[in-house]
Amino acid sequence: MTGFAEKYLRETADIVAALDADMIEKMVEGLARVRRRGGRLFILGVGGSAGQAGHAVNDFRKICGFEAYAPTDNVPELTARANDEGWDTVFAEWLKGSRLDADDAVLVFSVGGGNEEKGVSVNIVRAVELARAKGAAVFGVVGSDQGMTARVADACVVIPPLVSERITPHTEGLASVVCHLIVSHPALKTAETKWESMR
Repeated sequence: MTGFAEKYLRETADIVAALDADMIEKMVEGLARVRRRGGRLFILGVGGSAGQAGHAVNDFRKICGFEAYAPTDNVPELTARANDEGWDTVFAEWLKGSRLDADDAVLVFSVGGGNEEKGVSVNIVRAVELARAKGAAVFGVVGSDQGMTARVADACVVIPPLVSERITPHTEGLASVVCHLIVSHPALKTAETKWESMR
């Protein structure tokens, strides 16, 4: 009988093989345009994807020279907005406070990508709506082509949901792979990472 570890790794390999490399390149090109015009990058995610957003902020700032921020890194403001205004608008109101404009971009990490009809990650829906209204670029790494992010983004990498019983772990795990691919891309990378520079 095949062990679970072997099965999971085989699933991962199959999903990686099905990733749309052209879409990743399109996202890199769009992000490079944002950086060239001096735009800021606002990175959104909830749950595990909030952790990914914070990690991505570090990498985009340190490796790629972006001015990048994640609302979830500011826990006091996030919880104050959730308490006073409601969870659904926390990201949109944070972006308004940051004076999001057409030079900027929003990058979403999310399993579903925000789906108002299903009542899931409505805060991402509101943020993406605001970004579109302001003319900001929208990018995403998501696990569904049915959510708001995939439907309206300038470029969105959909982690193929090939294994229906493990969509969340595969999406969140491979979002990290895609993010590291992007920040390592020669079109964006401006600084060597520590261990490679020590060789």
